[in-house]
Amino acid sequence: QVQLVESGGGLVQPGGSLRLSCLASGFAFSMTSMRWYRQPPGKERESVAVIRAPGDSTDYADSVKGRFTISRDNRKNILCLQMNSLEPEDTAVYYCNAQIWRNGAPLDYWGRGTQVTVSS
Repeated sequence: QVQLVESGGGLVQPGGSLRLSCLASGFAFSMTSMRWYRQPPGKERESVAVIRAPGDSTDYADSVKGRFTISRDNRKNILCLQMNSLEPEDTAVYYCNAQIWRNGAPLDYWGRGTQVTVSS
């Protein structure tokens, strides 16, 4: 079965850094485009970054460009998000997402999320 398990969240001061990880299993990770989403308190979920497969091209939301880096290790089935120069506005639950095509239709799979809080 498809499983996505995030880790690495926590409390950090403005200007600090965190590295999030997502351990994936139950599907062809190396063949699947992966995304990080986040949902701030009281707001809608938004896409943060994507890394595609094949080819590993990346794109970022304007709000995180130059500060966040998405990467993947296909041997370990791990998706990462390096977050630098964190701001209070980055406070959110961060989710790992995989869109898997089966029987001609896309299915979205989600981890349970990890909390990131940026506060002094």
